[in-house]
Amino acid sequence: MSGASTGDAGAVPQREEQRISKLLRKTLLTVVVAAGTYVLTNVLDQDKNQVWQLTVSVVLGGAALIIQYLVEFEQRLEAMEASQKKRIREMRDSLASHHEQMRRAVDESFSKINDATELFSQVDRSVLRSDGVTRLARKYTQVGEHGSELVKTFAQEEIGRLASLMESLSNGSADCPGENHDWLIDLTTCAKETVYATSTSVDRDFWFSEPANRYLKAQERAIKQRGVVVRRLFLVSRPEDRTPSLEQLCERHREFGIDARIAVRALLPPPAQVTPLNDFIVFDGELSYETEPDVEVMPAKTTLKMTREHVAERINRFTVLWEATEPADPEPEPQPTVTSG
Repeated sequence: MSGASTGDAGAVPQREEQRISKLLRKTLLTVVVAAGTYVLTNVLDQDKNQVWQLTVSVVLGGAALIIQYLVEFEQRLEAMEASQKKRIREMRDSLASHHEQMRRAVDESFSKINDATELFSQVDRSVLRSDGVTRLARKYTQVGEHGSELVKTFAQEEIGRLASLMESLSNGSADCPGENHDWLIDLTTCAKETVYATSTSVDRDFWFSEPANRYLKAQERAIKQRGVVVRRLFLVSRPEDRTPSLEQLCERHREFGIDARIAVRALLPPPAQVTPLNDFIVFDGELSYETEPDVEVMPAKTTLKMTREHVAERINRFTVLWEATEPADPEPEPQPTVTSG
């Protein structure tokens, strides 16, 4: 048996006892008033008229009983009125709270709708393609509906990473730890005009890896399919650093259609010798992809920089080094045309 039913069963006898107790009090008070009246009239009435004494006693006793019921009725009426006022006040407060919650929920829903509408309106007005954003949003919701908890968490992390990248790109600079080969290949795929790159000893081991092979094939497609001009300078400090393996590496790049040269800093003209040597790639004269080495001379950080001044400085640095370096196979000078006299 539940505690609630036990409490209800105990409340019924209690209310019954209270009702009997009130009835006894009313009865006793009525009897006391009637008896007192009878005694008083007996003392005052010298004629000892029993009928008159009993009549007065009964009338006053009945009046006392009626007055008690009237007082109790007024108390009950006041209690009921107070209870109704309290209930009405609680209902009014509850309705006001419910109305406020509904209004807040409706406002939040409309706010989300407005935000989504404004967001997609901005996407439609943007010069960027909007179909990818729409497809991303749709597939992200489908992952949330059908994916496991691990997949959902992974999707959230990837969305957060992508959002951080977009935010960084909008600010003109983005970076990530290590060397980002995906950025490198994707940027090559997006290039339409030029790719100017330098290569130092920091990334020398990269050229013998699988991502390097994909990178070179992406450059080959850019050259053959879109007519992109790809130039690469292999930078070394001393003549003895120009090894046969480096010559072979440079020749391999030329096989992909890349205009590759080796620049020995010690043999360059004085203006080119003071030019700092580091790894960077400028795509279409608009974005510079750069790697920063750690203490072990390994790529520790990749940075994308799009500010006009920085990109212009990188183009100028590459141009100085490129113009100071002789091509591998110089084109023969055109011979003057001999005309018959």
